[in-house]
Amino acid sequence: MSAPYLTEQNIRYFIKTALSEDIGDGDHSSLGSIPKNQVSHARLLIKDHGIIAGLTLAERIFHYVDKSIKIDFKKKDGDFVSNGDIGFTVEGKAQAILSAERLVLNCLQRMSGIATYTHRMNLLIRGSRARLLDTRKTTPNFRLPEKWAVLIGGGVNHRFGLYDMVMLKDNHIDYAGGVKAAITETVAYLKANNLDLKIEVEVRNLEELEQVLEVGQVHRVLLDNMLPSAIREAIRMIRGRMETEASGGINEKNIGDIAETGVDFISVGALTHSYKSLDISLKAIK
Repeated sequence: MSAPYLTEQNIRYFIKTALSEDIGDGDHSSLGSIPKNQVSHARLLIKDHGIIAGLTLAERIFHYVDKSIKIDFKKKDGDFVSNGDIGFTVEGKAQAILSAERLVLNCLQRMSGIATYTHRMNLLIRGSRARLLDTRKTTPNFRLPEKWAVLIGGGVNHRFGLYDMVMLKDNHIDYAGGVKAAITETVAYLKANNLDLKIEVEVRNLEELEQVLEVGQVHRVLLDNMLPSAIREAIRMIRGRMETEASGGINEKNIGDIAETGVDFISVGALTHSYKSLDISLKAIK
C-alpha cells in the first residue's frame, strides 16, 4: 500500500459493492451447473503486450469470495507481459472461482491498460523534471482501481476527491468573482474550519497568474491550456515560489515539449479515460 486511499477498508468496500452488483442474489449459472464442492483449477492467460496491474486486487477478490482459494502468482504488479504469458494459476471451489472471475478480469484488463498507457506517457518525459499526474476524470465507483493502476504504471496520483485538497478551477474563480476573491475566501474558510489543505489555483492566462502571485498563499498553480512558450514565461514569473502544473489538451504528441519547459507536474486525464484495456482471460484447466 502506497497511497492514503489504499486501505483494507476501502478495498473491501469496493470489492463488496462490485460483487453485489454482479452476483445479486446468486451466480445461478455456476450454482446450477457445477457441484457445490467441486475443486478446479484455472490460469490467467495474457493475450496482449503491456504492464500487468491488478494482481494484488485480484487476490483480494478471490479471497473475499472464498478464503480457501489458492493462487500461485507467475507475475507481479508492474511486470511487463507478453501474449501467451500466465499471470497466475488458481485452485479452489469451481463455483467460487467463476463467481469472482468477471470482477477479477474487469479490474485486471482495465488496470493493466491504464498502467501500460501511463508507462508509455512517462517514457515520453523521461529525463525531464516533470512528474506525470492523473486527474478525477475517472469511472464512477471505479476510481480506486484506476488511480492504483496509475501508481503501478509509474505515475503520481493527484487528489483522490474533492475533500483532500483545494483546487480552484475556472468555474470557482468565475463564481467567486475573480482569482483574488476565490483565494482569500478559501483561505478564510480553511482557517475558520481548522482545515489543513493545500490550495491549487488554475489560471487561464498570465494576467490571472499575476493575480495569484499578488495574493500568494497558494501551494501550486495549474497552467491551463498554455503553449510551451507561455508556460516558460509563467515559470519565470513564479520564480520557484510555488509548484507548477501543466494541464489541458496534453497528449503523446506534445507532452515532451511541455515537459521541456521545466514544469513540475503534467496532469493527463486520458490516463484514466482514454486507455485501451489489455486482453486477458481466465481459462479452466481440465
